[in-house]
Amino acid sequence: MVDASPLSSAVSTAVQGVDATTLAGSSAGHSFSIISMFMQADFVVKGVMLMLIMASFWCWAIIFEKYFLFRSLKAKSQRFESEFWASDALDKFYDKIKKRANHSMAIIFVAAMEEWLRSKTNVNTPLQGLKLSLRERIVQIMQVARNREIEHLESGLGFLATVGSSAPFVGLFGTVWGIMNSFQAIAISKNTSLAAVAPGIAEALLATAIGLFAAIPAVIAYNKFSNELVRFSNKLEDFSTEFDTILSRQLEG
Repeated sequence: MVDASPLSSAVSTAVQGVDATTLAGSSAGHSFSIISMFMQADFVVKGVMLMLIMASFWCWAIIFEKYFLFRSLKAKSQRFESEFWASDALDKFYDKIKKRANHSMAIIFVAAMEEWLRSKTNVNTPLQGLKLSLRERIVQIMQVARNREIEHLESGLGFLATVGSSAPFVGLFGTVWGIMNSFQAIAISKNTSLAAVAPGIAEALLATAIGLFAAIPAVIAYNKFSNELVRFSNKLEDFSTEFDTILSRQLEG
């Protein structure tokens, strides 16, 4: 009786060698660089990647703009407060600052002083009525000016929040779509080896990586600039309160 085990072992080894060679050849035909994976991706996955890349560029533009804006505002506000508290008379300081009111605190001061000076020229208003209404008008004007400045500073932060919260899910959608296409390719080719679907899965996972690349800086920047905005808003509120106190003293005097 002939022993078939050596023959079976040789055939099995040969088949494994052919499969390994075939799989190696199929994997070697794909490049796993980022650009190559992007170019080889499905059109839906490619569209998701392009959208996330554009969102990331726009986020970085907002980040740099807000960084330099808040740094400039902080320096200008500190310089303005130093000059304000060192000034002898509000009228003289107003004449000095009104032509270069290029930041929030100076804009609030100029708006309040303009209302103050307009009321002083209104000689037909009774003194008691002037005292009662002038302070209310000045407070309202400073509040409106402050709200406008805060609204201007808030521009762009909403986009950062949107990208930070939605970009990972958009990237995940591209990944799910790409993996779904890979499994469809498995069903058509009837090749269940990992090497056959590895390129498609890698291209799909790239969408999630790009989504995280867009979302992480957006979330960090949003939290940082939101805190900066809250601190600066409180600073403007404190200045408005102090300035209102100064004006009320002059009215009483």
